[in-house]
Amino acid sequence: MRLVVENKPMNIPLRARIYAVASDLFYRYGIRAVGVDAIAAAANTTKAGLYRNFASKDALVAEWLRQRDAEHRAWWLSVCAKYPGDPINQMKEIFFGIGELLVLNNRGCPLTNSSVELTADNHEARSVAVEHKTWLRSQLARLCSNAVSGNAEPLADMLFLVMEGAKVSNNALGSQGPGSQLGAHAAWIIDAYVELAKASG
Repeated sequence: MRLVVENKPMNIPLRARIYAVASDLFYRYGIRAVGVDAIAAAANTTKAGLYRNFASKDALVAEWLRQRDAEHRAWWLSVCAKYPGDPINQMKEIFFGIGELLVLNNRGCPLTNSSVELTADNHEARSVAVEHKTWLRSQLARLCSNAVSGNAEPLADMLFLVMEGAKVSNNALGSQGPGSQLGAHAAWIIDAYVELAKASG
């Protein structure tokens, strides 16, 4: 299979160029399908040039995932900042935003995909993906506990599972599959749980 890089960046420093083409290839084809030779060729360099900038392919994958993690955390917190003191709208905006991203791209979440591809617990890049998912779950738990009285853990679990399921189904069913309706589904769950909590309280 010939691996093609979209919008190949050439007029930038070599390290940045290697990172850019590797990011594109990893996301579109998967980590295991992309070898060092393909990355070097796409970046218009040699394997030696790649290894002068990155210790290994695993190190390059880990850096890619750390950047995706940082970007997603920043986006998540920026959404929350738009609705200070309003955890219900914070959550709804987050889920509608993720749903919109899934419509634009049928490859889903790179951190979710990577956690499936990389199975060794001691893999540096897998650790990044696991830490990312742990952070997301903790953020949902915090928002849910601020949104409802009583036990909010079931709501956090439901929302986390719906979110991750939407990302995975996006790979199989495409951008117009059920994942495209993530925002509406999450909003229904949130509203129903809040009403149930009020009735039980």
